[in-house]
Amino acid sequence: MMEVEEKREHSYNHVLKYTGIFGGVQGLNILIGLVRNKIIAKLLGPTGMGLASLFNTAVNFISQTTNLGISFSAIRHVSELFDEGDEARIAHFVKVVRGWCLLTALFGMLVCILLGPVLSDLTFSWGDHTLHFVLLSPAVAMMAITGGETAILKGARQLRSLAFIQLANVFLALLISVPLYYFFGFKGIVPVIILMAFANMMLTVWHSYRLYPLRLGGVQGILGEGMEMMRLGVAFVMAGVLGSGAEMFIRSYLNVQGDLGIVGLYNAGFMLTVTYAGMVFSAMETDYFPRLSAVMGDRGLMNETVNRQIEVSVLLVSPMLAMLIVGLPVIIPILFSDDFLPVVSMAQVAVFSMYLKAVSLPISYMTLARGDSKAYLIIETFYDLLLVALVIIGYRLLGLYGTGLALSLSYLAETLIVYLFCHVRYGFRLSAGVVQCLAMQLPLGLSVYMLVFVNNTVVYWFMGTLICFVSLAISLYVLHQKTSLWNALKRKFLGRHEQ
Repeated sequence: MMEVEEKREHSYNHVLKYTGIFGGVQGLNILIGLVRNKIIAKLLGPTGMGLASLFNTAVNFISQTTNLGISFSAIRHVSELFDEGDEARIAHFVKVVRGWCLLTALFGMLVCILLGPVLSDLTFSWGDHTLHFVLLSPAVAMMAITGGETAILKGARQLRSLAFIQLANVFLALLISVPLYYFFGFKGIVPVIILMAFANMMLTVWHSYRLYPLRLGGVQGILGEGMEMMRLGVAFVMAGVLGSGAEMFIRSYLNVQGDLGIVGLYNAGFMLTVTYAGMVFSAMETDYFPRLSAVMGDRGLMNETVNRQIEVSVLLVSPMLAMLIVGLPVIIPILFSDDFLPVVSMAQVAVFSMYLKAVSLPISYMTLARGDSKAYLIIETFYDLLLVALVIIGYRLLGLYGTGLALSLSYLAETLIVYLFCHVRYGFRLSAGVVQCLAMQLPLGLSVYMLVFVNNTVVYWFMGTLICFVSLAISLYVLHQKTSLWNALKRKFLGRHEQ
């Protein structure tokens, strides 16, 4: 019995440790990026940020459409070889990855150039922006190369290098974007995207090439060996394409029905909720997915692995989301400017999508870990179509607030569908621990949100702070009961915590 308890505690410690490591890195990135966002918001305003959002979304869409999922599928293959310790096979497979990345980089660049007129017509209701998309094509190529090298570093467990790259990218983005936006305004958007893609690529390549030096000799004859990797990434990349396409369509729709200012406001609200709050989930692809893949043959271990990931995610994200709901009226003017205050109500209701994502995301990975790529793709397609439909309806009926409500409703639908599918197909069940965590944290989140409609400022801040404190206390208590959290924090504080 003691051995079982020790194994459970070790499992919780593992999930908490790696979620904390990757989430912590993302948190530092966000803190540094806040300075950049504040400056850019002042320099460009909602309209300029909306324009930058449209270009970035289009570039990401082309990148995800043409990269064949290498940035995801290569992680698993490199990781397996790394665990086996066969350096020769690792070096050989790295060559395969790099060969495919070079092909996808050239293909992505060509697609961006050829589709420039189409992207211009779909994305903008005014002017001809074909030249802008042609100029952005090198960014697509560089993103493909960066994705492959990042997958190699993840598979080889180079966490320090990955953390350094992410932090350095944020500093470089600050150094690159601020001067260009200051001197050139809107005309600096395209050069900033290209230079940031170049800086990211060079940093990643430098670390990856130090680990596995570049050797492309004879690569033509081994590209066929990457077909299994390609098949593994197809479902993931198609889901990514649909997701990027949905986001691009939403921003284009808001631009046509409203204006670039509306796009900028929507993007700010989306960034604060889905992007920033989602930092807790950044460990999923790197650590959780390989662990889940290894236990999918054992229903008991599968249920245990998924439920513990959900439990830790809910416990970590809930206090942060409660604080976000309460603090948004103050946070948004600080991070952006007073011009962005209309997005407060949209962001507050959209926060609930992250409560739901903490549940749905670990479950949705079961379909990929089981190799059920068609099911994964169907579910993601349904979610993206529902999201687009709800955003259109929500914006027409309730304006920006309706888009935030649409985000939460679409995640609710996806959570229910994913759970029902995995329950029927794989026998998955939510554990009592997960149900208890949700039963404690969700009502607290709803209580905080109800305070939004209270006009008394003193009551709002007093009760909001109190509820946030209760949410934090519950999470810390549960984590303390199930992990050696306090000892880990002590070791980390004293500088002896081992990565």
